[in-house]
Formats: sequence, C-alpha cells, structure tokens
Amino acid sequence: MADYPMFLLFAALTVLSPGPGVLFTVGNAVNHGLAGAFAGSLGIAAGALIIGTLSMTGVGVVLSSSPLAFSVLKYAGAAYLVFLGGRLIWSGPRSAAQSGAVMPETGQGAVRREDGFRCRGFRQGLEGVSLQLTNPKAVFFFLSVFPQFIDPRQETVRQSALLVVSYAVLVVGIHMGYAACAGQVQRPLSSYRGRLWVNRISGLAFLLFGGMMALARP
Repeated sequence: MADYPMFLLFAALTVLSPGPGVLFTVGNAVNHGLAGAFAGSLGIAAGALIIGTLSMTGVGVVLSSSPLAFSVLKYAGAAYLVFLGGRLIWSGPRSAAQSGAVMPETGQGAVRREDGFRCRGFRQGLEGVSLQLTNPKAVFFFLSVFPQFIDPRQETVRQSALLVVSYAVLVVGIHMGYAACAGQVQRPLSSYRGRLWVNRISGLAFLLFGGMMALARP
C-alpha cells in the first residue's frame, strides 16, 4: 500500500475536524476527567470499527444506495444528538453535581454516584459507540474514501482491515489530545457554575449538530 501514509494524513485531518465526536470527548474530559474521555473515545473508535467492517460488506452498500435506509439512519442520528443536547441542558444542575463540581452553597464537592452502569466509564463508552453508529456520514466516509487507498493487486481484506484499525487508533489518539487540552482548563471550570455553563453550551452545540444532520442530504 504505497498510499498508506497519505491515508493516515487524510484520516488524521478528518478526525481532527470539530464535530459531535470531538465535542463529546471534550465534554467528558471537563466533566469526568481523562478517564471518562478515554472511555468515550474508545467507544467512538469501537463504533468506527463496526461501521468500517460493515462498510466492507453488503450492508454498507445497502445503506449508501437506499434513500430510505439513509433517512432512517440520518433521523436516528439527529434524534440521538438532540437527546444528548437536551439532557445536558435540562439536567445540567444534576449532571454538574454528579461530576464532582464544587457546590456554591457548601463549597464542597458533591459525592459521585457510581452504579453498575457507570462503573469504569461504561456509560461514556456506550454513548461513544451509539454516537458513531448513528452517524450516516461515517458510512459514506468509509465507502467513498477507503477504496481509493486500496491496491486491487493486493489482498483486499487485509488492506481494508489495516485502514479500519488505523482509523480507530487515530480516533483514540487525536481525541485524547483534545481531552488533554480540555484538561488544562478543567480546574477553572471545576466549580458548579462553571460546569453548569459548559454543559449548557455543549448541549446547544449538540442541538445544532442534530439539526444540521436532520437537514443533510445524501
């Protein structure tokens, strides 16, 4: 694969571009620290692995060629983004308190409630997978971009697997870079009011992304 370095550059630029995934990772970094951001980025990478694998089969072709399938996936993705945005906005006080923010009344950090679903970042990971799987643009990315970097004279399956895994690794690496940058401002935003505004702004951004996805065309 002579074009492999070019693919890495193209994929890195794609992952670097701000979008719902980056916003999701930054929000996790501010609210849950690097551990939460890492769990979420692993979920996004796992979703990319699933979509990449399906795109190499007939499922990806069906999704890309069927207007109905595209519409179903598009509106499901838009609805999920709106759900995430609405949850951040309207449950802002509760989520800010549960993230360990300092309460203005007491000056003490709230006690975190850990249950089986949230244990070890499981919730962030699952949300990352869902975010990626409901993104129709991801399917079209794998179907339209990947074939351009595959040499038909070599084994196709092995090349495709290399590209998909490389993309997933880039997702984790680049998103953790975003998380590290967000971690630098985590302390100034550690107050209850600071995290409350972060959640509200992130929620509005998710609503915007959801609206844009709903209006997107194939």
